[in-house]
Amino acid sequence: MDVADYQSATFSTSGLDFVFVKATEGLSYTNPLLAAQTRRGRDAGLVVGFYHYPHMANSPQAEADYFLSKAPIQAGDIIGFDWEGYDTANQNVPKSRQLAYRDAWLSYVKDKLPTHRVGMYCNTDYWLNVDKTSTCGDFLWIATGGLPAGQPGIKHPWTFHQYSTAGGIDHDVANFTDRAALTAWARGLIEEDPMAGITKQDIADACWRTDDIAAGSTEAHPQANPTWVAETYLKGTFENTVKLLAQEAAQAAAIAKLASLVGSGVDTATVVAAVQTAIADAVVKVSVDVTGPQG
Repeated sequence: MDVADYQSATFSTSGLDFVFVKATEGLSYTNPLLAAQTRRGRDAGLVVGFYHYPHMANSPQAEADYFLSKAPIQAGDIIGFDWEGYDTANQNVPKSRQLAYRDAWLSYVKDKLPTHRVGMYCNTDYWLNVDKTSTCGDFLWIATGGLPAGQPGIKHPWTFHQYSTAGGIDHDVANFTDRAALTAWARGLIEEDPMAGITKQDIADACWRTDDIAAGSTEAHPQANPTWVAETYLKGTFENTVKLLAQEAAQAAAIAKLASLVGSGVDTATVVAAVQTAIADAVVKVSVDVTGPQG
């Protein structure tokens, strides 16, 4: 469900998987029950979200900073922007300004909270008649009245649906199979593996130009043996790089030692030149083309 200061601080969590708590409004209002309602949700193990209600004549960045300073956000929490403007603070704000405000707020907060899901709440009137670009951040939280849970009646993909029950109380349904799936989504930007989905063949394609292999070549072909390309070829490149660094370090140490003998009659410059020439002849030269096929 979603709660504000007109709901109880001890709202029932029976059967719930998540709760959105109103945190702030404009530049000066903070929900007096924010801490208690947040604690209620966390103690019940619910996925917790926070939302801000704007006064769109103000600076979106200033209001976003106010929200961020008040909402007790933790890892895995969801961030919502309540985009509607029927009240006295917003009804005279031009719709073009309201659109620009929405986009600026979502973008600014996402920059501040890159590992959180940052999205938008609005009703079907605003979504169908005020919105022009279907911009909603990481998710759309759509509100309807008189429609069944999970059937908001819009074409755009939605993540949360706010609907009204017989008693006129707003409830919400999330478009996930269970709480575990919702939790995984909410925390997805924190726990994603940057190498997820990348195979050895992907690595092979990135470091081996298959079109450069001559016909009849006895070299390992990546399509036939991608493990060899991904592991052996890259391992050899790494080892050669280590050898180069070690040789450079040994050269630097030798030069430093010779420099300390300047006063003993040794022709340091001649010896250094000879050492550098010998090392240069022995160093393994490595040239790697990792561009791979384009496209």
